[in-house]
Amino acid sequence: MNKIYMACLGMLLLASCQSDEGSILDELEPQEQFLGGETSVIDESVNAFGQAAPNLTGNKDLEFVTGNAFFKRNWVTAPSSTEDLDGVGPLFNARSCSSCHDKDGRGAPPLDPTEEPVSLLFRLSIAEQIDWQPLPDPNYGGQFNHLSILGVEPEGKVSVTYDEISGNYPDGATYSLRKPSYHFYDLHYGDMSPNLMVSPRIAPHMIGLGLLEAVSEQTLLNYTDEADSDGDGISGRANYVEDVVTGLPAIGRFGWKANQPSVRQQVAGAFLGDIGITSALFPNQDCATNQLDCQEAYSETGYELTDQILDRVTLYSAALAVPRRRNWDQPNVIQGKLLFDDLNCSGCHITKMTTASHLDFPEFDNQTIRPFTDLLLHDMGEGLADHRPDGLATGTEWRTPPLWGIGLFPVVSGHTFYLHDGRARNLEEAILWHGGEASASVSAFKSLNQTERNQVLQFLESL
Repeated sequence: MNKIYMACLGMLLLASCQSDEGSILDELEPQEQFLGGETSVIDESVNAFGQAAPNLTGNKDLEFVTGNAFFKRNWVTAPSSTEDLDGVGPLFNARSCSSCHDKDGRGAPPLDPTEEPVSLLFRLSIAEQIDWQPLPDPNYGGQFNHLSILGVEPEGKVSVTYDEISGNYPDGATYSLRKPSYHFYDLHYGDMSPNLMVSPRIAPHMIGLGLLEAVSEQTLLNYTDEADSDGDGISGRANYVEDVVTGLPAIGRFGWKANQPSVRQQVAGAFLGDIGITSALFPNQDCATNQLDCQEAYSETGYELTDQILDRVTLYSAALAVPRRRNWDQPNVIQGKLLFDDLNCSGCHITKMTTASHLDFPEFDNQTIRPFTDLLLHDMGEGLADHRPDGLATGTEWRTPPLWGIGLFPVVSGHTFYLHDGRARNLEEAILWHGGEASASVSAFKSLNQTERNQVLQFLESL
C-alpha cells in the first residue's frame, strides 16, 4: 500500500515539476539568446569578446584584422623608424589600446595601495564648464597621466584604498561593500586645484559598439522621461555633447557619462587621453600651461595618428561581435529574468530594441538586439557619485551601461569587478551599490529570498 502511495505521489510530483517547467519555458522569447541579433557569435572562450561580427561584407573582415593589429600595438616615442606608428605621450596612461582593454575585455582596479593603475583612469576638472566641456585642472589638465616619455616628468602617482561597509538583508543574510578612496602623491607639477573634481573610470568591455551606434536617436529619446511622468521613480535623459567634426551638439552614447557621440570620436578621444596621440579630431596635446617639458617634447606641426589608422581602429571597435547567452533556457535563469523585470531593473537596462541604419555598417541595420541599456543618464545616488559634471551629466548621473557580456568577465578578463570604478567585487555588490532612481529596485531585490536573489544573479551571469 505504501509503495502504491509513494508511486502515486512521485507521479504527481513529476507531473507538477513538468507542469512548472513547461510553464516557465513558456517565458522564453524566440532568439533571445542572440543578444546581438544576426551579428552574434557562439563563443564562450577567453577570446569571446574578440570576434568580428559574422555578417561583415566586402573587405571589412580584412580591415578588422588590421584594426586589431593597431589596437594591440605598443606605440613608441617619436621620432622613430616607423613614422606612422610613433607619437606616444609626452604624458600618457598606456602604450596601447589593449593595455586597458585586454582581450577587448574589461579593466580591473588596483587591488593594493602600492599597485599602479593600469586600466583605471582619472578625469580631472574644476567647477566650470565651457562649450559642454569640463574645465581642466590648471596644473594637470583633463586627465591624470602617471606615465611619460623620457625627458618629461610624469604627473605623479595615485593609490587606491577601500573601506568596508557592512549590511544586512531583511532575511538576516549579510553583505559587505567596499568604498574606494583615491590619494594622489609625488606630484611633479605643483598642487592640484582646491576645487578639483575627480572621476575614476575603468576600461569597459568593447563588444557591440557598432550596434549601439545604429540605434536611432528617436529610439533613445523615446526612453527619456525627465519629469518622471509615469511615476515609476525613473527619469532618464540624454546627454548632449559636442560632435567635434561638426561642432554641433549630438546625443552622447559612449563612455561612462555618455560623453562621446560616436565610436570614431570615442576612439580618437582615447588615443589622445590615454596614449597621448593626437588625431584630426583631437589635434592638440593636453599639456597644461605649467607643463613646459610636455609642451617642448611635443613639437609636431600636424597630428600624429593617420586618418587611415584611425579608420581601421574605429572599424575594429565597431565590429566586435556580441557573444550568445549561455544557459538562457534553464528554469532558474528564466525565473531570474522574470524577477529582473518585476524589480523594474529593465526600466533602465532596456532588454530589447531594434537598430535603425548605420551609414558604414549596413550589416547592423534593422537588428533586434538585447543590450540591456537605454544609453541614457540616470541619477545613481550619492553612493556612486563622482560630483563631476560632464556635458549635461551631473555629478550623480551615469549612463546605463550595457549588460551584454557581463557573465563572461571571469572567462575573458579573469575577474568579476563591476561598476564605473570596479568597486563591486561581484554582481550582487553591483546591484547593492545602486541608489537614486534605482533605490526602489534595490529595496525590492533585498526583499527577495536567497533563492530568488540567486536566480537574478544567475540570469545576469547568462548575459
